[in-house]
Amino acid sequence: MSSSEYRMLIDGELVASTGGHTYENINPANEDVIGTAPKAGVADVERAILAARRAFDTTSWSTDADFRRTCLIQLQTALRKNADALRPIIVAEAGLPIALTYDVGLDRSIEMISHFTDLLGNYEFERVITPIPGDEAARRIVRREAAGVVSAITPWNYPFHMALVKLLPTLASGCTVVLKPAPDTPWNTLEIGRIILEHTDIPAGVVNIVTTDDNEVAEVLTTHPAVDAVTFTGSTTTGRRIMAAAAPTVKRVTLELGGKSSTILLDDADFGALVPRVVAGTCSHAGQGCGIPSRLLVPRSRLGDAVDLAVAAMEKFPWGDVNDPANYMGPLANKRQYESVQRYFELAKRDGRVVLGGNASDRFEKGYWVEPTVVTDIDSLAPVAQEEIFGPLLCVLPYEDEADAVAISNNTVYGLAGTVWSADTERATGVARGMRTGAISVNGATWNHPSMPFGGYKQSGLGREWGVEGLEDFLEVKSIARPA
Repeated sequence: MSSSEYRMLIDGELVASTGGHTYENINPANEDVIGTAPKAGVADVERAILAARRAFDTTSWSTDADFRRTCLIQLQTALRKNADALRPIIVAEAGLPIALTYDVGLDRSIEMISHFTDLLGNYEFERVITPIPGDEAARRIVRREAAGVVSAITPWNYPFHMALVKLLPTLASGCTVVLKPAPDTPWNTLEIGRIILEHTDIPAGVVNIVTTDDNEVAEVLTTHPAVDAVTFTGSTTTGRRIMAAAAPTVKRVTLELGGKSSTILLDDADFGALVPRVVAGTCSHAGQGCGIPSRLLVPRSRLGDAVDLAVAAMEKFPWGDVNDPANYMGPLANKRQYESVQRYFELAKRDGRVVLGGNASDRFEKGYWVEPTVVTDIDSLAPVAQEEIFGPLLCVLPYEDEADAVAISNNTVYGLAGTVWSADTERATGVARGMRTGAISVNGATWNHPSMPFGGYKQSGLGREWGVEGLEDFLEVKSIARPA
């Protein structure tokens, strides 16, 4: 599809922006302009919001759970059929290695739709409270109803996945939505809009997708009085601004923000097998994931071994051409991130010892490529050990005992994810219980599953995605009392 054919979905129509304005879409692997995307203005965003408002207020979408389930099944079927057409789009505009599109980058995300279709098959949107003895004259009903119009704002790292993370719970709950993807990765989300229009019975205005690289235009999504809720994934800094913008109209806010996740290897863990797994998690998609294990905590007596193992694993980690299915790391997604990661490389050299990498890569003539990097001999309070980098940089930190490991893990403003390994699962689980973070893997068990709620403590966010909790974040609770 040529770039001129990419259109926004507003009120059941595929449209260009008012005035036909566009902006460039850049391939981060080679810095080529691969085409353009519609550049929405304020009038376009307001039209989308008002279409969502009308659809919520005048259609049966918010009240007909069976119809919503049918539409989500249609969407899943259509996305499966279009997966191979979506794959190269995601690779080109996000720099996502094609291997990852066969996992959460595309295919696994499509299958996650089943979580919400199954949930809609048995979720109780209304329940009756057991009569209170001595007060049997009242019949008390608790209803869960759709929150209303939702503004959804998504990041560029796993763009297709994040679009579904926002669309699925909002639609399953009965809300209507205006979705704005990151300006760096517009096309794959616009394709979701086209598929919704052409292959589902979702009514006009229920889903609207707008693209823009103008932050002032995007801000309308967080302030407009017709919007009831905002859901955002991205940096903590931007999340704070969204909370402030939504405050005057007291919108519901769901935020999935930054992370600085720790992997704790206890002294009885198999370092030879596990350190390479940590490295793989840190380097996958060039470290551009909110829950990546960017801090490796090991007993002080094992620090040298852990560093050596990390270097050896990182030297072997496959990275490069994103269209080669053997590679799991490509470029950083945009020039801003490329420059930001290089600033952290310099901080790492200032505050610690860079034992591998720490530079922009010259493997390719163009593109936003950096080297996989290992840092040690650094204070756990130094910037590279405290701040979210969103790049392939692993800090290896020593601890004295289990209590110290937990304290170091908890000593950031973040609390999104974490991992603990030990030969004794009960011991590892005890350590996990002390970690102030929203999702923890013990001995490799996977929390990244649609049945599990995902979200953060502290400045890693508010609310949860997936699980039953992900649906309920977009439901209001109404209590009704009537005579029995």
